[in-house]
Amino acid sequence: MKDRSLGSQILFLITFLMLTIFAIMIIYPILWMLISGFKTNKELFLNTWALPEKFIWGNYKQAWDIGIGRYFLNSILVTTVSITLTIIFSSCCAFALSRFEFKGQKIFLLLIIGGLMLSPQVSLISLYKLLQKLKIYNTYWALIIPYTAFQIPFTTFLIRSYMVTLPREIEDSAYIDGCTSWKVFWYIILPMSKPILAAASLLSAISVWNEFMFALVFIEDSKLRTIPVGLMNLRSTLSTDWTILLAGLTISALPMIILFIIFQKQFIRGITSGGVKG
Repeated sequence: MKDRSLGSQILFLITFLMLTIFAIMIIYPILWMLISGFKTNKELFLNTWALPEKFIWGNYKQAWDIGIGRYFLNSILVTTVSITLTIIFSSCCAFALSRFEFKGQKIFLLLIIGGLMLSPQVSLISLYKLLQKLKIYNTYWALIIPYTAFQIPFTTFLIRSYMVTLPREIEDSAYIDGCTSWKVFWYIILPMSKPILAAASLLSAISVWNEFMFALVFIEDSKLRTIPVGLMNLRSTLSTDWTILLAGLTISALPMIILFIIFQKQFIRGITSGGVKG
């Protein structure tokens, strides 16, 4: 028993040490970027790893005023609408595929999963022409619609894997009491699926927030550009003012970090439940 206890303690210490090193590797670059945004260019190059002699809050204000603020709000709008539409369509589709049996169900599921194999780069030219014909090129919808379409296959597959594991007894009782399928979906299935919905939303939000290619090609007006393309323009505008660029990078990274911190428990629950049970 003592040998087992000693072995488990050693294993725990090794695991804890490895996870601590991994956490430092992730957190330290973020902290360095945050702190470097308060420096001057001279301090950044001469004292790269040191703390700033004086915290220059104006770097963040200047980065916001010079364009990051507009790009940030554009990204918030595009990401929010895209994820809302993605979760609505994906959860409805996942409910139908996990709870109803109909002709062609497996083929329909395979078609959705097949969407995971379609690379966004392959569809770039066709999407460009399609958006122009629909007269939504150089608008927010030129990003929202492709983002939603490319996120639906993954989120549908993820949510369906979770819904399959939910017990049917509660919804069967609801059907007996006279509930319709829509009420069962809205009042029973969705509340029970909050962890996987949070996980799917967070994963999709990170993908949409950081997407660069569509945002560069489908948007021409600088007032409509999202933050990845805006940061590139910020670099070309300021050229050597790296501290303001780092301040802009910090501002762009904060929303996803905050979202993960807020929803980390539901994210982990959703991923582990779907992975283990499904």
